[in-house]
Amino acid sequence: MDLLAQARIKGVQSEFIDALGKLRVTDPVALKSILDALPEKRVYRFVNGPIVVRALGHPRTELAAIGAPPLQWKLIANGKRIAQGETREPVIAWPAGLPLGYHRLTLTDAEGVTEEVPMIVAPERAFGGDFDRGWLLAVQLYSVRSDRNWGIGDFTDLADLVRLAKQLGADGVGLNPLHVLFDDHPSDCSPYSPNSRLFLNPLYIDVEAIPEFSADLVPDAAATAARLREGDRVHYADMAALKWLALRAAFNSFVRSASEARRKAFDSFRAARAPLLSRFACFEVLRHRFAAPWWEWPAEWRQPDEAKCAELRNGPNKREVEFVEFAQWTADSQLHAAKELAGQLGMRVGLYLDVAVGVQSNGFDAWNEQMAISRHLAVGAPPDVLNTIGQDWGLAGFNAGGLEAQSFVPFADMLAASMRHAGAIRLDHVLGLKRLYLVPRGFKPDNGAYVQMPFEALLGVVARESAAHKCIVIGEDLGTVPEGFREMMQDFGIWSYLVMMFERDEAGHFRNVDHYRPNALVTLNTHDLSTYAGWRSFGDLKMKRSLGLDPGENDQARWDALGRLDEILRQNGIKANDLYSVLAFLSRTPSRLLAVSMEDLLGVIDQPNIPGTIDEHPNWRQRLPVALDKIAAKVDLTALRAATRERSLNGGS
Repeated sequence: MDLLAQARIKGVQSEFIDALGKLRVTDPVALKSILDALPEKRVYRFVNGPIVVRALGHPRTELAAIGAPPLQWKLIANGKRIAQGETREPVIAWPAGLPLGYHRLTLTDAEGVTEEVPMIVAPERAFGGDFDRGWLLAVQLYSVRSDRNWGIGDFTDLADLVRLAKQLGADGVGLNPLHVLFDDHPSDCSPYSPNSRLFLNPLYIDVEAIPEFSADLVPDAAATAARLREGDRVHYADMAALKWLALRAAFNSFVRSASEARRKAFDSFRAARAPLLSRFACFEVLRHRFAAPWWEWPAEWRQPDEAKCAELRNGPNKREVEFVEFAQWTADSQLHAAKELAGQLGMRVGLYLDVAVGVQSNGFDAWNEQMAISRHLAVGAPPDVLNTIGQDWGLAGFNAGGLEAQSFVPFADMLAASMRHAGAIRLDHVLGLKRLYLVPRGFKPDNGAYVQMPFEALLGVVARESAAHKCIVIGEDLGTVPEGFREMMQDFGIWSYLVMMFERDEAGHFRNVDHYRPNALVTLNTHDLSTYAGWRSFGDLKMKRSLGLDPGENDQARWDALGRLDEILRQNGIKANDLYSVLAFLSRTPSRLLAVSMEDLLGVIDQPNIPGTIDEHPNWRQRLPVALDKIAAKVDLTALRAATRERSLNGGS
């Protein structure tokens, strides 16, 4: 079979028009690399692809062919038949009451031709929330200062943030991704480049809140923590060294002296999260043992194997495996406590968590899901006006064939891992549910190709998990959006993500409040954009120029933008142009959630992350200028409450 025929079967689009209007044709060698890295994709005879049944009404599925009638069908869930029937027409009318979830459908015609198809039974729409309009306090958790943390914001700080947000009238706290990174490379701190999206970063644990920890276990901890709290940046290497030492001491104390109730709680957590948790713990032990990417490990460990993992868990490394599980249990428990606190305070969202678009190819998810995630392909973006050579984000993502073969369970597990603790999540680069721009390893980013994803099936999974966890889903739908994408997304109940800085017409005028969609989260900016203080002071332009980067805007364009901001504010009867004036404008939009960044409230100039830089700028390292218990005094509470009165939890009181 030639390359183009293979590309059609696997959904690889080898030619496309980029944002510059140029026809891009993937180099044949690069195309072959992409095709070789993707698993076989099933070509179905009776259906057009995975089946999505939305439970409302009387669902029907049109068939591609019926073969020799009658066509018999059988639906299997968890190894048991839950429904069956037959049809003589190219359509199946599904019985009422099918259980929501991920099933396998077997189709057999009269000549004995049989095929098995993944089938998702989903609710009509994702969970939509039970409020009109609200707002969230958006914080980079690592950046939080307090007089008790160990140099990085932690889950106890998060509980205090929840209390602060309640005081300000917010419905919740929005956070950077909390995914686990690599514990032996603490300086690689981007929360968007995770080891795994299934587990939490233990560096956010408040070690002193662990019942089995006591100060005498790490005698120098208090002095070291005090030193780590100094300065305007997180000292990741030193902080991680102290925390891991203390976590091990707490675990050893747990092994020696934990109460029966604590032991039972730990065992219950391990059982509930098996087999993924135990497999992750084994992976971490092996990663440290072999000190190499998993594809260079001894052959017996290059694929996850339950029997081999059981040997590891019961052998000399038993305690090491348990330690990894203990760290995850502790992180999970402390994050859960913050979630519960938000509920007790009556917050209508609670925690809003970000979900990264992919994972590191040498991390757990890529090892554990080698069919559904290819380590040889990186998610990125084709050339555009700002990035004329394209982008390679260095992250591995899911593929269609591998997900279909496993009835989309890996994708569902990934969603559930974040939804478990959240009232809302944001899916980074949600366009990847329809197609991913993939760059083969060893090639430049302008030699990638778009690969189609099973869009409807993935939307069905999102809706099902969202409803099951009562979690709003916001899709980061910025950039060039394919025709009909947002309409399909909204039909399944997934919200849009609207950034005011991008919401301008072709002449550069800011769009008015009636432009904003109701089912959306609206925000002034993002962690990748300038803060408001930086934008008004041209600080972002100065910073990028000092780093040798093209800021994409000259000073005159910025002056024009400032004038157009004044213009849209005046149109809405807002005479000033400070942050609270902008928040008042955004509060009037029909969009149901508004995110307000802590950096903006505190007047921070520098943004958390500058795309295109690694060490040139302190990305993901900057700490807030004010300690947590002093923030309320630094914020103009009267102005903030007035600006957000229409959507405030406290009703402006």
